[in-house]
Amino acid sequence: MALRKIATQEDPILRRKARKVEKFDARLAQLLEDMAQTMYEANGVGLAAPQVSMLRRAVVIDTTEDRSGLLELVNPEIIEQDGEQEGPEGCLSVPDVQGFVKRPMHVKVRAQDRNGNWFEAEGEGLLARAFCHELAHLEGQLFTDIMEYEIVPEEEQEEE
Repeated sequence: MALRKIATQEDPILRRKARKVEKFDARLAQLLEDMAQTMYEANGVGLAAPQVSMLRRAVVIDTTEDRSGLLELVNPEIIEQDGEQEGPEGCLSVPDVQGFVKRPMHVKVRAQDRNGNWFEAEGEGLLARAFCHELAHLEGQLFTDIMEYEIVPEEEQEEE
């Protein structure tokens, strides 16, 4: 495993649409492992392949506190969503920015694992938010595109 450099919002790769994964091989497995290690090291809950400069439809997510719930999603798609939640959201590719974002409360995705087997996963709250956030990266979209407003930390408000 290796840490990969996380692309930031100025990088045009983040605005490109990721390509479908066709080969389920050792290179894909390595990418997924590197992405997970990079996500954990950066203290994130999700990371999409374009964020590490790979235009592939692959995502890793782990919203558990003890980091025991790693999900690897290859060629994921949202197949069901309902409800609504709103709140602060950030991104490893947009450091030091948080925005107020509306997302579905419940999301179900269909994806392939690292071996190409199809499965479904669903989540509520933070996991639903992470599904939407990371899959948007695969379409070249950032949370800043849909945030209602930027959340300015209190210490910065006092300086103004």
